[in-house]
Amino acid sequence: MTRAQQVGVFIGLAIVAALTMLRASDPQLLKLARDVTFDEYQRLAPRAFENLPVRVVDIDEASLKQLGQWPWPRDRIAALVDRLSEMGAAVIAFDILFAEPDRLSPRTVVRDVGGIEPSLIDRLPDNDEIFARSIEGKPVVLGFGLSNEGNYRPPVKAGFAFTGESPFDAPPRLTAATPLRPQLEANAAGIGHISLNPGSRSAIVRAVPLLLSDGEQLYPNLALEALRVAQGASTYLLAGATDVPDTITLVKVGDFVIPVTAAGELWLYVSPDKAEGYVSAAEVLAAGEASPDTRAAIDGSIVFVGTSAAGLQDIRTTALGHNVPGVSLHAQTVEQILSGRFLSRPDWANGLEILSIAVAGSLLVTLTTFVSPAVALACGLLITAMALVASWLAFLYAGLLLDPLAPIVAGSITHFAATAFRFLVTDRERRVVRRAFGQYLSPSLLYRIEHTHDALRLGGDDRELTIMFVDVRNFTAISERLAPTEVVGFLNTLLDALSRHVIANEGTLDKFIGDSIMAFWNAPIDVADHAGKAVRAALAMRETLARLNDSDAFGFGSAHRVGIGIGIHTGLACVGNMGAETHFNYSAVGDAVNVAARIESACKDVGFDVLVSESTAKLLADCALLDAGALGLKGKSTLTRLFAVVGDERLATSAEFVELRHIHGQLTDALRSRSPRSRQIVSAAKLKAAGLTVGLAAGLPDFYRRISRRADHFADEPERKAGTSAK
Repeated sequence: MTRAQQVGVFIGLAIVAALTMLRASDPQLLKLARDVTFDEYQRLAPRAFENLPVRVVDIDEASLKQLGQWPWPRDRIAALVDRLSEMGAAVIAFDILFAEPDRLSPRTVVRDVGGIEPSLIDRLPDNDEIFARSIEGKPVVLGFGLSNEGNYRPPVKAGFAFTGESPFDAPPRLTAATPLRPQLEANAAGIGHISLNPGSRSAIVRAVPLLLSDGEQLYPNLALEALRVAQGASTYLLAGATDVPDTITLVKVGDFVIPVTAAGELWLYVSPDKAEGYVSAAEVLAAGEASPDTRAAIDGSIVFVGTSAAGLQDIRTTALGHNVPGVSLHAQTVEQILSGRFLSRPDWANGLEILSIAVAGSLLVTLTTFVSPAVALACGLLITAMALVASWLAFLYAGLLLDPLAPIVAGSITHFAATAFRFLVTDRERRVVRRAFGQYLSPSLLYRIEHTHDALRLGGDDRELTIMFVDVRNFTAISERLAPTEVVGFLNTLLDALSRHVIANEGTLDKFIGDSIMAFWNAPIDVADHAGKAVRAALAMRETLARLNDSDAFGFGSAHRVGIGIGIHTGLACVGNMGAETHFNYSAVGDAVNVAARIESACKDVGFDVLVSESTAKLLADCALLDAGALGLKGKSTLTRLFAVVGDERLATSAEFVELRHIHGQLTDALRSRSPRSRQIVSAAKLKAAGLTVGLAAGLPDFYRRISRRADHFADEPERKAGTSAK
């Protein structure tokens, strides 16, 4: 691991740690994003509407138009209770506050006028008394609201039992309540609070508190109390976590067990508001017998009385984005409990989401640093898809609310930061390498250099290299016939076509020297079978040049064919960046380089286009090689044995070449022994080579013609002094 990578990992993990701690603190913005995500889930798959025994008796616009403006006198409310009870309502729950005396009561009106005998006033009817007598003995639940003034606490009509730690500090706090009329609170079968989202900043009602607490007593909400009264239950059973104080996990009322949050809230799983769930109050109070449909809707149902009239301002927003009467949410609470379709956010959800941020973030940092940003992006997208699918399936099939957004956002931030750091710092080293070596290395070799730690050491390194020199034959004569711009065009066409084979065979292009190419293999990093790849590049150059000549790519005409000579040698050389500090070239120097250059020059004397040294030939067991004799190279005190490269391994195994190699062996043996049969064997070899020019090397006949003039080069005297230069 490089220092830049170490720093990148450290910074990436620091970002992951910061994001993990941010999620653990759970700021309001993350909560809002989480809630919006869960809202979208409900919009995609809302709770299906079921025709359950729950109805809303709606004081709607039609009721106000027909029976008069709100507030109605309470004798009319009493009449509504009597009619609902007569129709068979299981419970009548009022989402209405009865905190003040009825101002429309005859007794109150006359008293306010004044000047009337008090004894006569007391004989007048009082609507609150009428209402109180109406609800007496009936399953009626009244509601109370929260107040910031006073210290009134409504009476609790049920008992509470609990398991585990005390739950009194778990629910939202009740400081004071709106008072009920004494005769009403005494005669009501149940009393529950009507607050839907106390203390919430959001206008959307997502969860309702089933309980409130003043620290000493618990107070049920209207829906829960209605469900208790409907079952005739007398006690609520609460279950808390055994190891976590001040939490509630379950509320049991009668036959129903309700999963709740730690604060005793029920996540609302709402269904679309349907007209089937409503009955107009005007229809209930209509003169005469109620219609069969109205009676069937009320009979046996838990009835909530409330208003949808816009002027009464009891409109709430659901997770589906619908504006509905507040009373319908109480009804939906009971419907949800009856249907058994609950949403829950388990205690371990927060821990799972925090852990997923830490694990996914660390994984992305590692992948971005050590593999590639593209792979990290692919893994990030996969993690995103998995998080979304897992969260959605958990919601759809188990009603679990698991947040996919926090891990996704944290992963995106981590990936962006790690990628940016890698681009700005870690990959800077690779960009330097790419700029320095991209012009003369193959993409595969350059990739290996970029991704191999310490593969490249600049400044000089002794390595075994296979070095190639390529030179154009008769270039001086060619350039004399051409204009300077035509010479440049000729060289660009030829050198571009030939140098491509160096790159394709994982070689390193060192330089272009006029009409020559210098290349080497096995640097900057190790290249397997470097001698074989150099020879394959040379053979490909031979074929490419033949194709260029045949197509007259140089515009010289069919009578003028361009030729090249290629010399290849394997030996120890020093390779590295050489030159000035501000302008350098990656190159190789040493005796091995000089030998390769001299072998290329020897192609003229040998009469063959591709020659390799004996050290290279030893690494080419499968190639079609012919002994070219031992030549004295310029600057060398001993002879250098050379081999002509006729073709690749396929040619080496052909019957024709096997026969030629046998004849060639006889020839070299005769020449070494200075046998009188040498000339005879040379003639046989010429005839055989003449028949093998198709698909092989066109220079073979000339190669054998020159052998007869170089018989002494095959003498077995490797230590004798080189007498002349090959060039």
